Amino acid sequence: MQVCADPVILNEWHAVADLDEIRRGELRTLLLGERLRCWIDTGGRARAVTGSDRELEVRTDYGYLWTTLGEPTGGVFDVGEAHEDDRRTLNAVTVGIEVSAPRAVENFLDMAHFPYVHGGVLGEEPRTEVAEYRVEERDGELWAFDCLFYQPRAAAASSQAVLASYVYRVPHPYCAMLYKSSPSDVDRMDAIGIFIHPLTETRIRAHLFVSVLDDVSTDAEIRRFQQGVIGQDKPILENQHPKLLPLDPRAETPIRADRSAIVYRRWLSRLGVTYGVIPAAGAAS
Repeated sequence: MQVCADPVILNEWHAVADLDEIRRGELRTLLLGERLRCWIDTGGRARAVTGSDRELEVRTDYGYLWTTLGEPTGGVFDVGEAHEDDRRTLNAVTVGIEVSAPRAVENFLDMAHFPYVHGGVLGEEPRTEVAEYRVEERDGELWAFDCLFYQPRAAAASSQAVLASYVYRVPHPYCAMLYKSSPSDVDRMDAIGIFIHPLTETRIRAHLFVSVLDDVSTDAEIRRFQQGVIGQDKPILENQHPKLLPLDPRAETPIRADRSAIVYRRWLSRLGVTYGVIPAAGAAS
């Protein structure tokens, strides 16, 4: 098993566990190839220790235990929606997937697969066209704006098909957010995130975070909807080859709908990320 030697990824915060998971008992897992134990101590404090008994820094932002094997320069990226009292904020599901973290992020950013993988929910044939949208970098994060897609059932609370409006955000090499039009409030957006726990280069646990404006659905219904979506993505991701994400723009033929993926790969390459990817020819290893 390859232990991470990538300073960019080592110095990031990683969401290792939903706090409710470790309240139920100690979690023994891996982080970037290192053995890890996580638990809540008798004083109610979240703890994380490596296999060599090195105590790690931890944070508990947004209901997760975040930890690091390196030395982050700041805290976890801000998700302001999680602090709004009228939202339903929870971990919808944590699922293990045999794939690299960047492949999972790229899939999360991809609207083109909606009609084929999430038919009847996030898309349907023959409405397969991805409309023009724009991608830009702001303050070191990637953003995609003006994303529109026809969706038969955009959320657990949806009662009819809509032309859903999306904004995507990538604030971390292994985490992404989407903000989408809410069926419950036309003036605000639901927030959904994928926070990836990289066990190894090709094995992850994906935490699906939601902060939604929904006073109709139960927590179980919200979870069931999101579990259905990621359950459809899991076999697609596990059958991708190679499991590592190629950063060379010539490695996989892009199309117009892949604009977010193209910019994300370039961004990873510019950051110097080497773990979970196949670096572009000539890039530093």
